[in-house]
Amino acid sequence: MSPRSLAPLAAAVLAGLCSPAFAVRPSVEGELIPRSALFGNPDRTGAQISPDGRYLGWLAPLDGVMNVWVAPIDQPAQARAVTDDKARGIRQFVWSYRDSTLLYLRDSGGDENFHLYAVDLSKPGPARDLTPYPKTRAGLVRLAHRHRDSVLVAMNDRDGKWHDLYRVDLGSGERTLVHRNEERIASYYADGDLRVGRVSRARDDGGIELLAPDGDKGWKVVDTIPFEDTQTSAIEGYSDDGKTLYATDSRGRDTSALYAIDRDGHKTLLSDDPRADVGELLSDPVSDEPQAVSVNYLRRQWRPLDPAIAAELARLESKLGKGEYTITSRSLDDKTWIVDYSSAEQPSTIYRYDSGGSGALTKLFASRPALDGAALVPMWPREIPARDGKTLVSYLTLPAGAERDGKIQRPVPLILTVHGGPWSRDVYGYNATAQWLANRGYASLKVNYRGSTGFGKNFINAADGEWAGKMHNDLIDAVDWAVKQGITTPDQVAIMGGSYGGYATLVGMTFTPDRFKCGVDIVGPSNLETLLKTIPPYWASIFEQFARRMGDPRTPAGRKLLAERSPITRVDKISKPLLIGQGANDPRVNQAESDQIVEAMRAKKIPVTYVLFPDEGHGFARPENSMAFNAVAEGFLSQCLGGRAQAIGEDLKGSSITVPAGADGVKGLADALKAHTQEVKK
Repeated sequence: MSPRSLAPLAAAVLAGLCSPAFAVRPSVEGELIPRSALFGNPDRTGAQISPDGRYLGWLAPLDGVMNVWVAPIDQPAQARAVTDDKARGIRQFVWSYRDSTLLYLRDSGGDENFHLYAVDLSKPGPARDLTPYPKTRAGLVRLAHRHRDSVLVAMNDRDGKWHDLYRVDLGSGERTLVHRNEERIASYYADGDLRVGRVSRARDDGGIELLAPDGDKGWKVVDTIPFEDTQTSAIEGYSDDGKTLYATDSRGRDTSALYAIDRDGHKTLLSDDPRADVGELLSDPVSDEPQAVSVNYLRRQWRPLDPAIAAELARLESKLGKGEYTITSRSLDDKTWIVDYSSAEQPSTIYRYDSGGSGALTKLFASRPALDGAALVPMWPREIPARDGKTLVSYLTLPAGAERDGKIQRPVPLILTVHGGPWSRDVYGYNATAQWLANRGYASLKVNYRGSTGFGKNFINAADGEWAGKMHNDLIDAVDWAVKQGITTPDQVAIMGGSYGGYATLVGMTFTPDRFKCGVDIVGPSNLETLLKTIPPYWASIFEQFARRMGDPRTPAGRKLLAERSPITRVDKISKPLLIGQGANDPRVNQAESDQIVEAMRAKKIPVTYVLFPDEGHGFARPENSMAFNAVAEGFLSQCLGGRAQAIGEDLKGSSITVPAGADGVKGLADALKAHTQEVKK
């Protein structure tokens, strides 16, 4: 039977498997929120004040592409775009200490070879690439207010695995070699005089060595971090004067604490919490001394380290709502702060705060004004028990009408959304995916399964060797909890995620196929052995972490474990509809990871819809591509669980979407693709 003749059969099978005739009824209250309002470009985001306090910079669209805009701090209406990117867009920038100069990072097509660019606001002309070398990934190591005209930058143009360290002149772009990396150094740490005081290096056992200059142009080991502490211990940076090193450390304890370390190696405990690791630091803009830390168990809380900042934070918090905030930047004189505030029901809003003076809080802009007045819903932090007694901090979002004050009124279809990493975590706050699913009638549950960060080293290390094992059991336990709570029923659960979350989706489809009605895999690995063979070269310093936590591909036992835990080895178990999304330029999870499972499924005549974006990497960064994929996913989930769906319509416009397999598996996709192709040809 030819592939062409298989298409109608695949569509029929998918329709039968996904039929919602006997499904739990989704909640359908409220108007349909357009996907463009949720996943399109934000109006403005990422605001930062210049060190001299004169300018405000942010990211906003220019002809549909995210670029950097700048305005006088007291006249935001006079904003002008200072970059002119026409392709992938700019997503991260920082002010340098050089007058009127800002820096930004940008890759090409999602290849993650980020180059560092400089923009001089006082001179017309395009941005200058400070790292103009092919196949190079640059990293900004240190800015220093007493050395305004230069920065430290790590570059791997000489050796793809290891970064050399350079001092780069922001005026001329000339680079001067500071250190040629022939010692397998992973990271550099410098003070306010751009002097490197510590470097880190991976050990063969998966641990980390910390080294200091030996006084003879070499290095000496001054500390070691055992393997079990590597995910929860790290250097946070130096004080400006270089006299104090700040580090988070979990040695001799479970959760990481913040310490100050003097030049003699004496450690002073600054902050800790028995339930969660120390998170973000709020540091003095001149001295770099930490003034407050965040701790995030169920929700983020700021903890002051000195009375002056305590009073300022209390005054600020009294003016904000009950959501969460981050101070994104401060002027060098500390008179002006930029504050990013949000809650589950409110996307990011940017404020200017006059600290130490009037205390005035001035709203500058909302990131997504198109959502003003939209029926956004709360997010409920929950502690879910795992079968072995561990606590899984999770976040539940319910559609309007399905809950009252967090209590379930009736069961609805549930989508288990699994975060990537796996060494990452889910948090409380505004989440476009959660709001999208709720608006379409679904509950969504985000679970911090073992291996997630933020809850101490024991929780992370409990995941070693447990890919598709206890890590997956945690997800199943969370689903069972949701069923027991009356949130959903056992036959109305889907699984969806990206990266590790995509892998978890494939595991759900192959290891526990009776537990999920359908799955959406985004850039998820299907074969753990080939995944480890194709990781980026600059991940050489963390390879031992992968080998010890997943399975060592260099040993027979490790290869056996990797094969046993790979969804590709269980393709014949897939019996429910599957949607796969992939970026062709993904350096982390190679396109072959999706290709091979799609090919295996087609060889066994198992229906699958495969969406591929030629100009994307690890995830879909271009809003046009994100909206296109979510339009497909929305139709797919509607067929499976019966929720509401906005027609695909023109949401493929501007995207690079291709569908190598299964376009007939999602209602309206084939016709939308045909119309999109014709439009592109025009």
